[in-house]
Amino acid sequence: MNLYNNMEFEMKESFIPNLSNSDTLRVLEVTEGSVIVQMQNSNCRGVFPLDSFQYWIKKSSLIHINENEKKTS
Repeated sequence: MNLYNNMEFEMKESFIPNLSNSDTLRVLEVTEGSVIVQMQNSNCRGVFPLDSFQYWIKKSSLIHINENEKKTS
C-alpha cells in the first residue's frame, strides 16, 4: 500500500478540497482505505478515502510532481 507514500502532487483549480489555497500536497501515509496528506501552507493534515484520492488523480486535479521535473524547473 506504499504506492503514493512521500509523493508530491500539484493541485489544479479543479481540486475542490483545497481549502488552504495550496499549490501542492505531499502524501504522508497510505493505509488500506485512506490517504493522509499535508498541504503546502497548512499545518493541518487531511485524510481522503483511497478511492476519492485516486478519483482526483484520474480527473487530473492532482498531478504527480516528478523529482526530476522539480530539479529542472
